[in-house]
Amino acid sequence: MKELQATAHSLFRKGREMRVRVEEVGDEAGVGHMLIFGEPVDGCLVRIHSSCLYGDALNSDYCDCGPELRLALDMIQGEGGQGVLIYLEQEGRGEGLEFKAMGLRLGEQTGVDTFDTFDAYRILGHPEDSRTYDHAAAALADLGLRSVRLMTNNPDEVKAVEKAGLVVKAIPLETEPRSERAARYMASKVKRRSTYSQLPPSNR
Repeated sequence: MKELQATAHSLFRKGREMRVRVEEVGDEAGVGHMLIFGEPVDGCLVRIHSSCLYGDALNSDYCDCGPELRLALDMIQGEGGQGVLIYLEQEGRGEGLEFKAMGLRLGEQTGVDTFDTFDAYRILGHPEDSRTYDHAAAALADLGLRSVRLMTNNPDEVKAVEKAGLVVKAIPLETEPRSERAARYMASKVKRRSTYSQLPPSNR
């Protein structure tokens, strides 16, 4: 593990201070970054978040990515600023921003998959979801954590962290859809991704 103290600094959010350290995830540049808030211990809150420029930065009303990220940070801050955020560069469910835009364009042009990009990706010859979470899970293990409360609605993340040897308690993130289209998109994820069927009813 790199020397984390070299990146330690204060983050002021919603009028409150959190101490944070940053390091890259994995041995290759571009995988993502781990933000370590405070001094996390076993059972701390953890969020593994795949980048979504539209939802995270542009505040799009069409998905739940931004609201989930903000809720996770609120929860970490609510516990005295102790927890971990792993931000993975897996835009467009691992296919990249340009391909995501191609999928959205195809949906607009053809009416296929109007509210998400699952069918559009398949038509364009790409997998519906090519994201992986092994690097994130390994980074958590390298921190010396033995158990975490993972803020997620995605069982694939839970499986990856458990595979790395950690005990996981899944903490669902329930957010209100920002638009009718967002509500349909969230429902489509449940329908199109079989992994979501394993979640409690409150997360469907």
